Amino acid sequence: MFDKMLIANRGEIALRIIRACKELGISTVAVHSDADTESLHVKFADEAVCIGPPLPVESYLNYKRILAAAEITGADAIHPGYGFLAENAEFAEMCETNDIVWIGPSPRLINEMGNKSLAKTMMAQAGLPVIPGTDGPVTTEEEALRAAEEIGYPLMIKAAAGGGGKGMRIARDPTSLTNGLLIARAEAESSFGDPSLYLERFLSNPKHIEIQLLGDTSGNVVHLGERDCSIQRRHQKLIEESPCALLDPRLRQAILDAAVRGAGALGYHSVGTMEFLVEEDGFYFMEMNTRIQVEHPVSEMVTGRDLVKEQISIAAGNPLSFTQEDVVFSGHAIECRVNAEDPAQSFRPCPGVISFFHLPGGMGVRVDSHVYQGYTISPFYDSMIAKVICHGLDRAEAISRMNRALEECVIEGVENTLAFHRSILANPRFLKGDFSTRYLEEFVWTAEK
Repeated sequence: MFDKMLIANRGEIALRIIRACKELGISTVAVHSDADTESLHVKFADEAVCIGPPLPVESYLNYKRILAAAEITGADAIHPGYGFLAENAEFAEMCETNDIVWIGPSPRLINEMGNKSLAKTMMAQAGLPVIPGTDGPVTTEEEALRAAEEIGYPLMIKAAAGGGGKGMRIARDPTSLTNGLLIARAEAESSFGDPSLYLERFLSNPKHIEIQLLGDTSGNVVHLGERDCSIQRRHQKLIEESPCALLDPRLRQAILDAAVRGAGALGYHSVGTMEFLVEEDGFYFMEMNTRIQVEHPVSEMVTGRDLVKEQISIAAGNPLSFTQEDVVFSGHAIECRVNAEDPAQSFRPCPGVISFFHLPGGMGVRVDSHVYQGYTISPFYDSMIAKVICHGLDRAEAISRMNRALEECVIEGVENTLAFHRSILANPRFLKGDFSTRYLEEFVWTAEK
């Protein structure tokens, strides 16, 4: 096992990794920008190194400063968390060059799955169903228009190196395709440094189902069930749950088997998530994320397995500590991402000082947060305040428990999404599990008076 690990991230995920390291007996190094000097991940790590000004490009995205911090502290491993450099193959390669273990899959796997078009091709070769679309990036407007005639409208324009909804546009006719290509290409270049785009058929009313996977360097791959991530806004997930409320058992098993088969064909090692769109009785591979996910606690709650500790163990060269037969699923779990945003103002970010903060507790309630009373939500980073995760014997109990937990949670000083989440949980369609990725487009919410 490792002696000292540097966490190349901030906020709740950095704190989550520090906790796992403490349980494993690994010393930790936090890196932080000037804006994060008083953050909890800095306070709870064994050592801390300031790596620059608040802007991420000068701190959390600065390879050289992070590697220098690892060198001066004697860290023998780096965990990237999620976001920032978590799926950056170049940084993973630089870690290996400097004899620092990268807590994640190989640079090859990050590259292959990071290119969404290539990932689709590879998974199709492994026998997974994929959404009809172009075999690779489209380079000209004429090529895109010809491909669109074959695929059929409506279709989705997607950034080949994309994620998080960036570089994505829906085209319903040739005119919107032409306009969408220009906007998506510029956004892809700005966000990922790669303007490559590909096209695929747009599914009008799908569920977004993802499979939590673990693989080791000996070729063993297991799944920890599925998560329903269909409640999302502009392709950003807001509520996740496991298992999916409305999924035929045979279809569920087919998706799980496909995900394991796909990861096995890649020789995948580390934690990873394979994402699918499900419509009626069909499912289609969408992408694979080669990192720990924001919503990983949902899978931990229904299986009792610590994904971060297992990820670290795999990176140390150990085989998986359990087999598929050892995984026991228990009850239902839901996660709500509570953000410093104003839903009444198109979810405008609301940085500021948390003047009062009270966390919920009790049976079946978990809160992952780096926030405390007096903490400043910075305008430079993600506006997440906390992830509230609730577990129950069944879905009804998990929802009831989440309602109670959100009511018990008190956040003052900044606008937040607590009331918005409560309104979703009370909606009859949500209670029935009858929702797709378009749910929030149709959901009407009025701010509480």
